[in-house]
Amino acid sequence: MDITLNTRMVEVLNAVVRTYIETGEPVASRTIAHARRDNLSPATIRNIMADLADLGFLSQPHTSAGRIPTPKAFKHFAQTVAASRSLANELSSLREELIQLKTPEDRAEFSSHLLTEMTHNMGIVAAIATAGLELDQVELILLPDMRVLMIVVTRDGSIRNQVTMLDEPVTQDELHSIRNYVNRNFAGWSLPSARAELRRRFEFESAAYDRVLRQLTRLYEKGLLDIAFTPAVFVEGAANLVGLDLHLTKEKLRALFRALEEKKRLMDLLDQFLDTDSEGLQVQVGLEKAHPSMKDLTLIGVTIHLPGGIETKMAVLGPMRMNYTKVVSAVAHVGEAIRSLPR
Repeated sequence: MDITLNTRMVEVLNAVVRTYIETGEPVASRTIAHARRDNLSPATIRNIMADLADLGFLSQPHTSAGRIPTPKAFKHFAQTVAASRSLANELSSLREELIQLKTPEDRAEFSSHLLTEMTHNMGIVAAIATAGLELDQVELILLPDMRVLMIVVTRDGSIRNQVTMLDEPVTQDELHSIRNYVNRNFAGWSLPSARAELRRRFEFESAAYDRVLRQLTRLYEKGLLDIAFTPAVFVEGAANLVGLDLHLTKEKLRALFRALEEKKRLMDLLDQFLDTDSEGLQVQVGLEKAHPSMKDLTLIGVTIHLPGGIETKMAVLGPMRMNYTKVVSAVAHVGEAIRSLPR
């Protein structure tokens, strides 16, 4: 159930979170009172903090100690920062750097570097081909032993290829005819749509193209325009997690780093915590569902849908006591720079 906090509760909660991020110690009501410019008493703040504890935003490790933020509090704080952030002049310079890179994979790799440099945490970026990936052109090259190199270039600049074995000989001229037919008829189509239309046309095209279509049918059956576009996952900054107080044994810390080295696990992490249907900033505090050793980590990221069928997921992974203002700003700026690039 969503809970709406009044203005004073939000102010106190944010002050507790900021203080805890700075000190790592339970926060007392007197500390918050001294930092405020109004005359709100420690007793009043203590009552507000008690209300926040009842709502699940604060906890008290010991009876006589102050309060510490819960994962719910960190998430609320991050969302507050996101709501109040504004894009700065650096957006333009980020776009200029990214525009020099031609493929989604190159931009994803550079973005992971940017996020790491800007936040001093761990940057994770994935470029994911979707069903809407649009064909730019194909190239077919004859190889020895009746093999054909099939190269598919899509409108986003991605290039994928695979080698297939044919059951009967084919000439390079015939491959050129097939290439020209596909490029002339299907440039700009999504790959699934192009394959579906090819299948429909096989039964109705003129007999003059019979030889070409027969060879095209065989290439179709071998996976032409159905080349697997494996997500490209880039990560940088895992070393920044070294030295953090994650309350892990050496064995669990090693398990954490093994998990962060597996790109499939990182892709699962992005899929699990970044909603594909939302393009807004998303915050997940406490990642134990992904891995027990990630209990004290936070993921702040965004999903970007680009024309041409490429989806980009980018995130910063760091401790709960991260600099949320800096991380939110970095993810927002890099995400907006990617989104605003010319197509």
